[in-house]
Amino acid sequence: MRYCRRTRERRMAEQDSANYGLQREPARVTGARAGARGVMCRADERAWSALAHLSAFLNLFTGFLGPVAALAIWLAHRRGSQRVASHALRSAAYQTVWLAALAAGWAATGLLMVVLAGFLLVPVMALASLGMFVHAGLNAYRAYREGLDWP
Repeated sequence: MRYCRRTRERRMAEQDSANYGLQREPARVTGARAGARGVMCRADERAWSALAHLSAFLNLFTGFLGPVAALAIWLAHRRGSQRVASHALRSAAYQTVWLAALAAGWAATGLLMVVLAGFLLVPVMALASLGMFVHAGLNAYRAYREGLDWP
């Protein structure tokens, strides 16, 4: 938040120096989110984008609330930051597809255990289940640290 405040102060100082001798009108703020589009600073955008991807780890504890959290981030920031909204929506879609694929895979593994072939698929499905979290963590790192958009 300090980064955003410094940027805002620097921008106001530049405006003051450009308008030397003119009286500045007071800013009208009607609420905490009274701003126009794009008010969110880059550091906050990176943090919320990474948090949208990290919401996949909620699936470890709840099984299905990861996409719900990503959609909540999208709903909260869809007008404030196009970048955060894009990351959150893509994360929700990605998690939903992964959860459906994992549910189908585990169901097939359970059915194949009747003929003992499913026991061979258990390690494969365990690794596939970890794949979603590794990929979500990598996307969170890329969104926060490198500030990259989706490839």
